[in-house]
Amino acid sequence: MDKKRRSFLVGLAQAAAVSTVGGTLAAGFIEENKDKPLTLRPPGALDEKEFMKTCIRCGLCVDACKTRDNIFVIDGVKKTTLELAKPGDKAPLGTPFFIARTNPCYMCEDIPCMYACPTGALTPDKCKNDKGEVAIDYAKMGVAVIDPSSCIAYWGLQCTACYRACPELDKAITIEWRKNKRTGKHAYRIPIVHEDACTGCGMCEEACVTEKAAIQIFPREVVLGKAGDRYVKGWDAKDQMRVKNASTKTTTKTGRSQKSALDNLNGGIKWDE
Repeated sequence: MDKKRRSFLVGLAQAAAVSTVGGTLAAGFIEENKDKPLTLRPPGALDEKEFMKTCIRCGLCVDACKTRDNIFVIDGVKKTTLELAKPGDKAPLGTPFFIARTNPCYMCEDIPCMYACPTGALTPDKCKNDKGEVAIDYAKMGVAVIDPSSCIAYWGLQCTACYRACPELDKAITIEWRKNKRTGKHAYRIPIVHEDACTGCGMCEEACVTEKAAIQIFPREVVLGKAGDRYVKGWDAKDQMRVKNASTKTTTKTGRSQKSALDNLNGGIKWDE
């Protein structure tokens, strides 16, 4: 093989290798920048898809978190909640997130991270109550979920670590006493999460004493169900407002709907073809 031919083949192989590596890097970059449904965002964050469109990765919220007034110091280490995602963090690159198990949100009353956002990706609108009042207590960063099979309180051991760590004491987590039917003379003290009061701060997950937390924080849209518009809470005036203009007129008619209900008593139901 002459020198020119050898040089050409080597160059071709190198180009193919560079192309492969470049394609892999590009694919990795695209994957790292997709919205991740399990990512925990700062207080006031828009829904994940809207957040990804609005966040400019400026890092001002992370800086505000690091320089906040109520710095927690544990074992001599300053605790910072927010991080900017790096490759391998399983969060879109450059976006703010937190890991509840190691660095939960410490519920700053002035919410510095939210007010540092210049684009509205973090907005007070997401930290309002029904009266329009803004406070960290109304944030919905996520919701705590308990695994009864690994929570030692469900085994009968007297553990209330998550309950005592919760900043919304007796609101987001309460303790329910249950009789231990196995022994007949002992009681379980069971932690119960109330999603309407849970901010998703993660302090409960950080405090959990099990090797892998038996209580974990997940984004609300991932774990909470949705009853749908057809179901209304009769005791909730606000929920009833959704259907105040709903019509009670029947618009769908079938052979069965035009018959009397008495026609089907004790005789079974004959469905329309």
